[in-house]
Amino acid sequence: MLNFKNIALRRGTRTLFADASFTIHKGQKVGFTGANGAGKSSLFAMVKNELHPDAGDFSMPPNLAIAHVAQETPAVASAAIAYVIDGDQELRQLQHQLAIAEEAGDGLKQAELHAVLETVGGYTAEARASRLMNGLGFSAAQEQLPVSSFSGGWRMRLNLAQALMCRSDVLLLDEPTNHLDLDAVIWLQEWLCRYPGTLLLISHDRDFLDTITDHIVHIEQNKAEIYTGNYSAFERMRAEKLAQQQAAYQKQQREIAHIQSFVDRFKAQATKARQAQSRIKALERMELIALAHVDSPFDFSFPTPGRMPNPLLSLDKADIGYGDKIIIKQAGLSISPGDRIGLLGPNGAGKSSLIKVLAGDMLPLTGTRQAADALKIGYFAQHQLEQLRLDENPLWHVQQLDKQASEKDIRNFLGGFDFQGDKVLEAVKPFSGGEKARLVLALLVYQNPNLLLLDEPTNHLDLEMRHALSVALQDYQGAIVVVSHDRHLLRSVTDQLLLVAGGKAQPFDGDLDDYRAWLTEQKKPEEKTADETASTVSRKDQRKLDAERRQRHKPLFDALKKAELAVEKYHNEQRGLERQLADPDIYADTEKARLKKLVERKVEVDKALADAEADWLDAEEKLEAAE
Repeated sequence: MLNFKNIALRRGTRTLFADASFTIHKGQKVGFTGANGAGKSSLFAMVKNELHPDAGDFSMPPNLAIAHVAQETPAVASAAIAYVIDGDQELRQLQHQLAIAEEAGDGLKQAELHAVLETVGGYTAEARASRLMNGLGFSAAQEQLPVSSFSGGWRMRLNLAQALMCRSDVLLLDEPTNHLDLDAVIWLQEWLCRYPGTLLLISHDRDFLDTITDHIVHIEQNKAEIYTGNYSAFERMRAEKLAQQQAAYQKQQREIAHIQSFVDRFKAQATKARQAQSRIKALERMELIALAHVDSPFDFSFPTPGRMPNPLLSLDKADIGYGDKIIIKQAGLSISPGDRIGLLGPNGAGKSSLIKVLAGDMLPLTGTRQAADALKIGYFAQHQLEQLRLDENPLWHVQQLDKQASEKDIRNFLGGFDFQGDKVLEAVKPFSGGEKARLVLALLVYQNPNLLLLDEPTNHLDLEMRHALSVALQDYQGAIVVVSHDRHLLRSVTDQLLLVAGGKAQPFDGDLDDYRAWLTEQKKPEEKTADETASTVSRKDQRKLDAERRQRHKPLFDALKKAELAVEKYHNEQRGLERQLADPDIYADTEKARLKKLVERKVEVDKALADAEADWLDAEEKLEAAE
């Protein structure tokens, strides 16, 4: 159990949040949300003991195994799979002790260590590591390559695999999907759903949060509050609060009307394809989603494109690849105004290469690319963030597109992307990844394209900006081709899916749930690992040992559970009393009797909570000592 009591965290002179009190219980999966810079990563650093609260108390049981993803990857020569196995530090320590015992010829110690290795799954460690790497997109051949041979994005995947390899009690993941494609995101989601420990997760992927989490801690306006349920449940509760504000309510109604008009247009033509029906369901949820974003700092839309010839762009019998290597054979595609195409497919199958050919950044090896004379492409890819002039500001970047525009008009436009006040005159160099991505998107919108080619446009964007982008794309009149690991974006803005796999690019007859099932079928032949063919007897023995351990320590487990429930009960009552005592009306003369009762009960609950927390710590220590 992680207990946060009246926590305050500051960055320099700025308070990130204060008076934060909540408890995370063993086995809970908690998502942390809030704007970039709100304090989510700082809170994680506090849990890792890298910084201390500026006020309040944070406590957790001693000797918890905490796993997190390292931000740096040493360029070592060791094999990638060995690097991943290093994540299981206890295993590595046992292996080191065994090597010492073997060198000393200590047979008794060797036998003891072999028994412990069997218990902790030491003999299936390589198989576990291989399965993790496979799920995150590594091929069998890549397992033995040196770590130094991988690029930055793939090294981050290795760090993620190393964190998952640790048999942790608490797992901290800060934006784990940033460097993953859709296939790896789906695999990671399923892995985390099965994770038995306590999960603390920062993510801007709403589908990812919805599927995994059972609580949300939201940080805004210098407060951190916990909500029971997944992200959609949090949105509903937050929306109820915001809807009480009249100004927010009026903006919300305009947003709903805007989205409803899009839903009505879409329903008129979507009656056949399963992916179209799935998208209608997603759009019908947009009213609910809009409620929780009425105070978003982002407000922009794509202007109606000028000319929109039909077709805008076509490929005919195009082989796509590099040098002698063909990735996609004989691709044929015709893009018309209003087309909204999502590209699916495994990592390395050629989705980004197809986008590059459509953009004209790369020529097909054979075949033709035919573009209409009035084609105007808006192309977003991660490498374009590097093309920003780091010594210049957002205002300057827009001025290069339109020399005649007034500074006032440009400021108004950039304000929709939350570049406010002096921010429009600040150099781009110190901007975060999210701010740079917002600026590139702003430049793209300003150019008024009739074909949008978007390759992972949501990387680095927070939930508010992702929502604003989804709404803007829904109302966009031109054509869209998008690659994204954000399933909510794909569901919201596409009505055709194209599967890029096995050297082909062809229509996918199904929705994202069908794609998930397709992925599972594709991976089945790859999942026969050594631990799945290991002796069933050893697994039975392990299950028997686990059952005996649970039975032996049942009184201790029961005592711990009872203490946890008591802490949660008194903590919730304490928060309720504090809310009542914070109400100015309670201090009126007519409320003196009620106030007295509340104060007396608050004193009782504070003492009961302190006793319950002491019982919980005592139960944790006794169980740990027994094990």
